[in-house]
Amino acid sequence: MNNTQLADRDDRLLREYDYETEWVLAADLPVDDDSVQYDTIGDTLILVIDNDGQVSETELDLPGSDADVTVNNGVLTVQVDK
Repeated sequence: MNNTQLADRDDRLLREYDYETEWVLAADLPVDDDSVQYDTIGDTLILVIDNDGQVSETELDLPGSDADVTVNNGVLTVQVDK
């Protein structure tokens, strides 16, 4: 297993886990669950966050096209089977 952990200046965390059978990304988001929208197209995750009217969009390349994406209590979790 490979593990990568990053923190921004507000101490929000982004963790990436690379297991033999799956890849997992967990990100601590600065907003409520209702402020997050996401969609996957092929092996790309499109993430839109509305933070008090300031909208940001991010695209992430995923290691596969069958992603399970959830947002719970401000934590984005992306799981992709290898």
